[in-house]
Amino acid sequence: MNKTMSLMMLAMAAVITLPAYAGSNAEAGKAKSAPCAACHGADGNSPTPSFPKLAGQHADYLYHSLKDYKSGKRKNPIMSGQVANLSTQDMKDLAAYYSKQKGLNQKY
Repeated sequence: MNKTMSLMMLAMAAVITLPAYAGSNAEAGKAKSAPCAACHGADGNSPTPSFPKLAGQHADYLYHSLKDYKSGKRKNPIMSGQVANLSTQDMKDLAAYYSKQKGLNQKY
């Protein structure tokens, strides 16, 4: 693959992932994260193996996960209830916040 083709593919990947990051606010996400802390930890490093660690995950993955719980594409009775009243902006902000947190390598 030549350099021009590589750059074009990189640019396309950036455009594809742009919607999850566009207009997100990590500080606003921190303020909105209080309900998440009970299961996922205050900084997204879950204190128990029963709940996933969110810290350090890609914002795009986190945003789409929340969106899928809200739409019912992903099924989980706890998460479905938690995301029911989140707006698109709320989900983007939460994804931005948790993606900026440092993931800890905890062993359970």
